[in-house]
Amino acid sequence: MGKFVIQGGRKLKGEIVPQGAKNEALQVLCAVLLTNEPVVISNVPAIRDVHRLMEILSAIGVEISPLSSDTFKFHAENINLDFLKSPEFIRLSGAIRASIMILGPLLGRFGKAYSAKPGGDKIGRRPLTTHFEGFANLGATVTLTDENIYELSASPLKGTYMLLNEASVTGTANIVMAAVRAKGTTTIFNAACEPYLYQLCTMLNKMGAKISGIGSNLLTIEGVDELHGCEHRILPDMIEVGSFMGMAAITGSEITIKDCAVKHLGIIPYTFSKLGVKFDIKGDDIVIPEHQEYEIETNMDGSILTIADAPWPGFTPDLISIALVTAIQAKGSVLIHQKMFESRLFFVDKLQEMGAQIILCDPHRATVIGLNHKYRLRATTMASPDIRAGVALLIAALSAEGTSIIQNVEQIDRGYQHIVERLNALGAAIIREA
Repeated sequence: MGKFVIQGGRKLKGEIVPQGAKNEALQVLCAVLLTNEPVVISNVPAIRDVHRLMEILSAIGVEISPLSSDTFKFHAENINLDFLKSPEFIRLSGAIRASIMILGPLLGRFGKAYSAKPGGDKIGRRPLTTHFEGFANLGATVTLTDENIYELSASPLKGTYMLLNEASVTGTANIVMAAVRAKGTTTIFNAACEPYLYQLCTMLNKMGAKISGIGSNLLTIEGVDELHGCEHRILPDMIEVGSFMGMAAITGSEITIKDCAVKHLGIIPYTFSKLGVKFDIKGDDIVIPEHQEYEIETNMDGSILTIADAPWPGFTPDLISIALVTAIQAKGSVLIHQKMFESRLFFVDKLQEMGAQIILCDPHRATVIGLNHKYRLRATTMASPDIRAGVALLIAALSAEGTSIIQNVEQIDRGYQHIVERLNALGAAIIREA
């Protein structure tokens, strides 16, 4: 396992550009399976999860041609469905949860699909009920074989009305990708409406789909017989934008985050402003000045502020760990409430070892009493449990006094491209060791 050695306590300064959005990339890359014509996608992040998904796509017959460092042409003309039942496919898909999103486009295009149980972060229960109930509503049969392979078939898919049991992002994406090739009209209520879905639906319409209600939780899809190729550019990663905002505040650094696609950030800037982070928005750039201190707001009645995650347009759960770490050196207190996953706060013991004043109330809630820079965090050795907690620990280490070590950094590599090189360009002192 690789590790980062971080010399903390250094102020950072300069400009940084967010990578392409990880969660969007995993969806739109699966969408190339819907057509036998070439699809060109740019701003593809160079991260481990994207590389794994591209490996899966290549293995089932998608021709992938790099056009530049972040732009690829995908040509899914000859797909080998039998490979989806092989031990090699089970191995590949078991390493990444996004592999489940090949089901929708394969089912829509071929009327059958196969998938092994997906892997991914261990952040609590992440049931696939929404995916399979959606496929069943469209007329598909779903079975789980003795080899733990999901088999889906439909002849043909038929449009219908459905109310999703939860506003699942990947579930909505999977159902949409199947429904665009279904016979008739599909109406999806309680659809996820994150920017990732906005982008996916926009791309599908460029391919010839007929989707209305894009950006809302009510999607109407008129099925078409075929889709064609297109060009698509992935949005900047809003999770990186939030991560850099928190990093700038806790390290007292002056950082400009370039090309953020601000209109797609939703409540993220507002939430960090509630934690006391000051910033200016200039066009699509976010400028964070050096903070001597930053103060957490209280509620209008004087009660303690609560930061909680929620489906979009609420605060994304992927930034809960970053908000928690940002609050460590703030003035004041905040209750962090992770509602959507029950295991994402189980990294706070390492922050407590570093000197953070955090009370873990239960698996979903933690109270942070800000240090207001009166005490520096202490360096320590820790391991990255998942992508977002790993970056939260990295941000804490950057603000700490002394040299910290983060192990299992392959988890961070799954979601953040060239993170060492980009942060060192701002003045950080991070060394990657095998």
